Amino acid sequence: MVFEGVNFAYPGREGKTALRDISLEVGKGEILAVAGHNGSGKSTLCRMVNALLLPTTGRVTACGLDTSASVNLPLIRSRVALVMQNPDNQIVGPTVEDDIAFGPENLSLSREEIAERVEEALETLGLIELRDREPHLLSEGEKKRVALAGALAMRPRILVSDESTSMLDARARMETLSLLRRLRDERDLTVVHATHHADELLAADRVVVLSSGSVAFFGHPEELFAEGGPAVDLGMETPPLLELARELASRGLQVPRMPLSAEEVFASLWA
Repeated sequence: MVFEGVNFAYPGREGKTALRDISLEVGKGEILAVAGHNGSGKSTLCRMVNALLLPTTGRVTACGLDTSASVNLPLIRSRVALVMQNPDNQIVGPTVEDDIAFGPENLSLSREEIAERVEEALETLGLIELRDREPHLLSEGEKKRVALAGALAMRPRILVSDESTSMLDARARMETLSLLRRLRDERDLTVVHATHHADELLAADRVVVLSSGSVAFFGHPEELFAEGGPAVDLGMETPPLLELARELASRGLQVPRMPLSAEEVFASLWA
């Protein structure tokens, strides 16, 4: 995935540029976290990866395909899956199972292949017991899992998560991030994850921080949260879990440098 000098302005908003001169490259199998305050351009960037939005100037390439070329659109939509912040905006099926099947059904797959993908997604997201439920009766967290299952059933090469962990409690957020990392490892999946939670940035290989539509930082989370590093200048708080890990490490204890959960820290102490 490559952004080359990308600028974007929403039609009708004269003088308001949502993205300014964005240039970055994300490798296959890499997790990119997208951070920034509300209105910084996170959602706009996410929607450009699967060609829901096209650059005003510049170029976006996803899976080697130029998103501005209309001939590439069907392939891009089959290879890049987007999970939105509000699952109600993308859940369309009368039941959980039907909703997950919706995407694969539009790929002209055999009924056997569709059934296999749906079953795999249901199992991966722990939705087997909810397969016949009506989505509007589910909790917010369950709806988010359904939306993610529908995206995974497409078997994408790039998964874009636009604040899909918002409105979840801390444990549910970390479970979702652990799942994304596992999927990356098992499927060589590229993940783009937009979030306003600083602790979620620790799960990424690299982080891009947006400010007023421009790149304020692009690099590794270790660099972002280095003591006295860029996070301080950007007004970002160091995740408490990272502060705990650093304190323990300063006392000679072996702990993960970028822990995702307290359980991970405690497990390392007893290893």
